[in-house]
Amino acid sequence: MDIKASVKYLKTSPRKVRLVCDLIRKQNLNFALSELVLIKKQAAKDLLILLKSAEANAKQKNFETKNLYIKEIHCDEGPSLKRISFKSRGRATPIKKKMSHVTLVLSDELNAKSKMQKSK
Repeated sequence: MDIKASVKYLKTSPRKVRLVCDLIRKQNLNFALSELVLIKKQAAKDLLILLKSAEANAKQKNFETKNLYIKEIHCDEGPSLKRISFKSRGRATPIKKKMSHVTLVLSDELNAKSKMQKSK
């Protein structure tokens, strides 16, 4: 069974968040939590909060957290805040402050391995 958690309107660009998402994809939950603590990026702090939320969802559904792994994590682009930077001689340049939507799916390792063996 899968456990889902998501964060929307994260005020970090998707390009920066995807760098951290790629590091923890297909990892054990406990390993990913310990790895995110050591990464020195703002997106790592935000994803750490998301992982802890997913872990709390798993505990609510009576899953053991030591058997969980990150089945799927992806970052989509959210809306952009449009701002203007004023320049000399009456000019202005647009600034887009991008946001992200991150979706996380945790799965039980035992169930995933048995499904893979049945499909082969």
